Amino acid sequence: MQRVGMKFAAKLGLGAAVLALAACASDKEPNLFNVRSSTPDEFSILPTKPLQQPEDYASLPAPTPGGTNRADINPYSDAIVAVGGTEAAYNRGATASERGLLAQAARYGAPANIREQVAAEDLEYRRQNNGRLLERLFNVNVYNDSYSQQELDQHLEQERLQQRGVRTPSAPPDPLRF
Repeated sequence: MQRVGMKFAAKLGLGAAVLALAACASDKEPNLFNVRSSTPDEFSILPTKPLQQPEDYASLPAPTPGGTNRADINPYSDAIVAVGGTEAAYNRGATASERGLLAQAARYGAPANIREQVAAEDLEYRRQNNGRLLERLFNVNVYNDSYSQQELDQHLEQERLQQRGVRTPSAPPDPLRF
């Protein structure tokens, strides 16, 4: 009878271990910056454009649930308008002069899909550096530990650039040297 109880306890322990390991696996996007807050996120609140009365109500588009609103901001088209372009330029694609600007911005070899590439690489990095089991279990903030190896020493970088002849007129002095 005692032997049957030991087998049952061993099976129960094995089942608990399998469940504990299964709880560690997750397909969701890793969150390294675990901050719990009951206050609203001030960065999720965006100001809207001022409301304007249309010249003709018949020209208004039909409402689309979950779609965009004419009063919503669009940072990309707003930036194009701010530097002298038109909102239609954002929707139609780049003109010849805009392609020249884009070529100048990418002159150091940055690929056109650099943002998507960096986002995918960062997601993979966060999955690999998601913290240990107890850190995830207790929502410990592992952001700084995870990215500390990629931290840029601004003063060493400034020295490196200055040695190569790059002017850095707005760089502040090293506080440790004074």
